[in-house]
Amino acid sequence: MGRLTRAEAAAHREALALTGVRRDLDEEEKRFVLTHFQESANQDHHPGGAFFTPTDLADCMSLDVIGNRVIDLCAGIGALAFACRNPHEQARGLPAREIVCVETNPEFVAVGMKLVPEATWVCADVFDIGRQRWRPFDTAIANPPFGNHPRTGNAPGYRGPKFEYHVIALASHLARHGVFLVPQSSAPFHYSGRQQMLEGRGDAEYKRFSSGTGIALEPGCSVDTAFHDTHWHQPVPRTEIVLTDFADTALARRRRTRTNTSGALATPWDRPARAS
Repeated sequence: MGRLTRAEAAAHREALALTGVRRDLDEEEKRFVLTHFQESANQDHHPGGAFFTPTDLADCMSLDVIGNRVIDLCAGIGALAFACRNPHEQARGLPAREIVCVETNPEFVAVGMKLVPEATWVCADVFDIGRQRWRPFDTAIANPPFGNHPRTGNAPGYRGPKFEYHVIALASHLARHGVFLVPQSSAPFHYSGRQQMLEGRGDAEYKRFSSGTGIALEPGCSVDTAFHDTHWHQPVPRTEIVLTDFADTALARRRRTRTNTSGALATPWDRPARAS
């Protein structure tokens, strides 16, 4: 089971057993699985850059989600999608959110379908999603792989090495609003782990991404992600929650011109044989 402690391995086995029961899980059981299912436990299936979002951090990210249609890109086992559900609003008679989860690892998808059965799960490479036709989503949310992670394509407007920028650019063709977790080095500001907000920190790669896509990243609801450092299963770099409004980008304007009469989006993008 990878380099897990005995306690972590035992909790993972219990979480794995819960995903196999032939009944619906209750909320407490679902949170147990989200907390203790280890992405690195299966040595035969490398997690592929997956770092599951801690549940409390996922809850914080969900505060910036708007609208009723949400797509979770690189969804893992569904921590962000789980946080984006709206049971309290449903209790007041409002409709349930429509959530789509996109994840390439079938093992993770199987677990996610147990934890967030109300979502539509799509087992696919995130670079294939634009080849399908979707009604516009209100918000795209993601904790994608970071940095120079192997990928199968390039996003529109960006050909650089950072996987997180590719996912954000892809999301601009799917949603009106975005909420993302990225390394602090990829954000144009530094807030987490510091005493005050430091703006104007975008490096050359961020400027390349922003100028090519027309996308600007902004701070979220002032969440210091450093408070959640001890809850990750594996060490991760310092992170930031970033928001963006896709409505006014050049890409969004081109996207609107491709919207067909049924309201579906045609979103083709460059897909070379292999990029890394």
